[in-house]
Amino acid sequence: MSSRRPVVGPGHVLMRGAALVGGALTLVGCMTTTAIPQVDPTYAGTVRLDEVTVQRFEYPTRDSDADPEQNWADLYLPSGAQEVDTIPLAVLIHGGAWQNQLGADIFDPLARELASRGMAVYNVEYRRAGSGGGWPVTFRDIADALDHVVEVDRRFPQITTDDEVVVGHSAGAQLAVWGGTRHLLEDDEVGSEPAFRPTRVISIAGPLDMVYAANHGDDRIVTAIGGTPSEFPWRYASVDPIQNIDTGTPVVAIHGNRDATVSAENSRRYVDEVTRRGGRAKLVLLEGEDHVSIVLGKSRSYPRVLEIIRYVAAAELQETTA
Repeated sequence: MSSRRPVVGPGHVLMRGAALVGGALTLVGCMTTTAIPQVDPTYAGTVRLDEVTVQRFEYPTRDSDADPEQNWADLYLPSGAQEVDTIPLAVLIHGGAWQNQLGADIFDPLARELASRGMAVYNVEYRRAGSGGGWPVTFRDIADALDHVVEVDRRFPQITTDDEVVVGHSAGAQLAVWGGTRHLLEDDEVGSEPAFRPTRVISIAGPLDMVYAANHGDDRIVTAIGGTPSEFPWRYASVDPIQNIDTGTPVVAIHGNRDATVSAENSRRYVDEVTRRGGRAKLVLLEGEDHVSIVLGKSRSYPRVLEIIRYVAAAELQETTA
């Protein structure tokens, strides 16, 4: 796609012409105002909180054994009038080492912030190791949650689903990058034949070279996959971002330089490999941030992370990693 619809901000202000320069986000161009015609999304279960509407979806799973407590996603929409195909969608996938530690609620503040600035946000929950997940359930859940975006779009036609961004943190970053390349999988691989495919990805503190990370002491990956790279090389080959690169899908890898949980070397190795293959990827290294602080609202880098998400969602595809 050659262009993107602009992101709608407070007061229906449209921001155009953004560029990433030297890892810093610089907003340039013009500002203009517009009124958006009304579409009334009246659906059961929708509530208005803090001028953002939130709708929960329980997505079906291909194993026919969905857990309503975990197989769900919340759709956040900005307040105000909206017409069909005007609100860009961002998918959020939380982290937590693929284990039953953190949940999607950790991304609620970020989702609300993005929605208050004019984006639709689909915040995904999924089964993890210790709560019915692990290999291959966790990965199937992510695939099923992403594919359910097609149904979400039928019910909320104001969102756009043709050229969207997926954002993940930590384990969620691995799942996000993998989710953006599922169209490359063989028919018998977990998550193949996607009904919905994000076309741009943001990884935040992601283990994007899973074999490297597992071989350097990350036993969380070994638990998620069910064994080491030498024991299950085909599993790693199917879901490891660095082994599933699509040179046509731009990726921005954000990492804190003080991350002692997932080394920034993961992002660096991934970006270098994408670049070597002629693809588009950019490393944004944030000074003074660790694995968790990078996504906390009180972090000094949080506004920059927020604006990178908005920029990547709105930019022309060829500019995403410029």
